[in-house]
Amino acid sequence: MLSVFEILRDNWLLLLVGQYPNGPMGGIVATLILSVLGIVLAFPLSVLMALARLSPWKLLRWPATVLVYVVRGVPLLMVILWVYFLVPILVGREISGFTTMLCTLVIYEGAYLSEVVRAGILALPKGQTEAARALGHSHLGTMWYVILPQALYNMLPSMLSQFISTIKETTLGYVINVNELTFAANQINNQLLTKPFQVFFILAMTYYVVCFSLTQLAQWLERRIAHKRLGAATAQLSPEGASLPPPVAANP
Repeated sequence: MLSVFEILRDNWLLLLVGQYPNGPMGGIVATLILSVLGIVLAFPLSVLMALARLSPWKLLRWPATVLVYVVRGVPLLMVILWVYFLVPILVGREISGFTTMLCTLVIYEGAYLSEVVRAGILALPKGQTEAARALGHSHLGTMWYVILPQALYNMLPSMLSQFISTIKETTLGYVINVNELTFAANQINNQLLTKPFQVFFILAMTYYVVCFSLTQLAQWLERRIAHKRLGAATAQLSPEGASLPPPVAANP
């Protein structure tokens, strides 16, 4: 156990930011930046894919469905290798490992998040869609102004859970030399050579602390949303003034 604290004392900066400012940003900071960018850029794509899958037009629905099933049906490592070899051909030049991993996460998380968005839309009562259409909204207008705002709010805990999964998925960036946390831990292990268990124990505990903290935040959000739903349902069932006692008739 003493050697674990010694490794942390001597290498905490490498685990935190990698070789920065004398080299590329790395460590847990690079992992979080990569995860945040991946989710933020994948979110608009996921909304478009979810809307396409729910579209009444087959020209939109079928390609989106095929894309989602293909991406979700292959391992993430396979998608990384596809992007690693395909994107340089498309753009005509080499790209960094960080950019490769970011493109991979946008595609991969976009497919998974699209199912989260689609489930959130389908979970809403159909009466809301029917009421919006009765008021004259088009299909797109109903989705944009009525359905999506409610669905996205309800999906916040699920989206945060997907962000936690993204943090763990960045570890595969190690195979294409992305300077993230696992890459930094392996650099430390190559320097020490004799303490692999301690180094990777530190790595595992770092991921555990980060992911556990975010999981607790997701659970708090879920409880808060559930409490707000319960409050709204209670307010609808109990009209204003229903709790007041009935007036007492005056004696003659």
